[in-house]
Amino acid sequence: MDLRRLRYFVAVAEARGIGKAAERLRMAQPPLSVQIRKLEAEIGAPLFRRGTRGMDLTEAGQALLARASEALALAADGAEAARAVASGRRGRLSVGYMFVLANAMLPRLIPELRRSIPGVDLDFAELSASTREARLLDRSVTVALCMPAIHHPEIQVARIGAQRFMLAMPNRSPLARLGAVPMARLQGRPLIALPPPEQDPASSAVAALLRRHQIVMPIASRVETVHSAMSLVLAGEGLAILPACAQLGAPRGIVFRPLRDVSDSLDIAVCWRRDSQSPLIKTFLKCAEKAVARL
Repeated sequence: MDLRRLRYFVAVAEARGIGKAAERLRMAQPPLSVQIRKLEAEIGAPLFRRGTRGMDLTEAGQALLARASEALALAADGAEAARAVASGRRGRLSVGYMFVLANAMLPRLIPELRRSIPGVDLDFAELSASTREARLLDRSVTVALCMPAIHHPEIQVARIGAQRFMLAMPNRSPLARLGAVPMARLQGRPLIALPPPEQDPASSAVAALLRRHQIVMPIASRVETVHSAMSLVLAGEGLAILPACAQLGAPRGIVFRPLRDVSDSLDIAVCWRRDSQSPLIKTFLKCAEKAVARL
């Protein structure tokens, strides 16, 4: 049913006459009368009858009025909701994040998002090196906070910061007594590594760091997440070279020390599908940049 005719019908019913309704609608009377007759023909029943005080609604007209008013209100609400979503004032944003960034970023990022887009529903999903790319590509998350950046032709990347590498070790390790650990002291010590280089550039960065300093650390275990790496370090299975922000989520008994004369770092990146039309991504990026600046 034509919403325009419903608006005309409601205007005539409220004004109790074609003339007053036409003035309110700022249109001539004859075309308004034509539209009312067409609506009656579409419904198959008269909607008005002449009364002593103007045009009265028939029983069919009374039944239509309540529903017509509701339909017009719903249509207006729908249009406003669509405009709000299109402008980024309302909607839903699904945010993926990697565990290594959780403690450093989320307490700073989430309040910033709540202030910037209060009408948007937010949900959060923890990602790993093996799931982050797939979750973006299948659209189960809209945007992802990653370390390091994802390299995929369908994924757009914005680098917003970096974290230097540090050495994670049990607090009982002799190396924990040092203010900064010389690279030479790592020679031959077991390494708890992240996923293989083809899956995660983080392990490539660590491997490059060791090669440059001609250090060999036999790999004791490869794990999926920084959380798992720190658990094995705590158990005494080896050392881990991790971004500095990982120490914010470190269990008791783990200490972090800088590597002497090493400035290598790992990028923090916001990633999303290149074909995404969400207006919320731009706002998320600005909020993430503010959160990183406070690290």
